[in-house]
Amino acid sequence: MRDHDTHASAGHDDSGSGSAHDASHAHAGAAATSVGAERMALIRTRLAALEPDLLDIDDESHLHAGHAGAEGGASHFRVRIVSPRFAGLTPVARHRLVYHQLADLIPFPIHALALDTPAFKE
Repeated sequence: MRDHDTHASAGHDDSGSGSAHDASHAHAGAAATSVGAERMALIRTRLAALEPDLLDIDDESHLHAGHAGAEGGASHFRVRIVSPRFAGLTPVARHRLVYHQLADLIPFPIHALALDTPAFKE
């Protein structure tokens, strides 16, 4: 299985000003990144049951700051998963398999999940 996780941390000022605000913002970004990494690891563990040949997980929570669903710390993820278990299934059936593995994580800690589930040979 090829496993590739990417996530963007919250941006921060790299000007070197060293202000208390910058340090606080950097700490908040690091905490958010840590939470995102933990949640991505949880997603990866749950989706291992589908025996993926490819699993890409992107934390897109930073793109949804201020969104009602992001309040309270829920996360937004984009997942691309290729699995031999998808062979012969419709796209809706593939999504159902993924959602089944993650059902108890929705709506918290996962608020939104964008899926790309191509069939094995697509």
